[in-house]
Amino acid sequence: MIQKIKIGNNVALGVNLELQNANLIVARAKKGYVMCGYLSMETANRLGDVAAKVKGVKNVDDALSAKIVEVSEKAKENGIKEGMTGKEALEKMF
Repeated sequence: MIQKIKIGNNVALGVNLELQNANLIVARAKKGYVMCGYLSMETANRLGDVAAKVKGVKNVDDALSAKIVEVSEKAKENGIKEGMTGKEALEKMF
């Protein structure tokens, strides 16, 4: 499922891909993304992505309200920190 996420005057894209055992969740803004635990922060760092990770989420709305548990080096440079909500992190990615 793909959904638009309105944040102020910006629109992010949310993706909820239902897999066999869990859902793969990503919310993407212009400069970065919030991802679920399925994806690798090691890879995000290697690629230089602005990325923030949430865990234990079942859909995009959960990802927006969940607390960030890990951030990439580039995300840190953009003021994104562990403990923010997914939505707060996404706001800094525009």
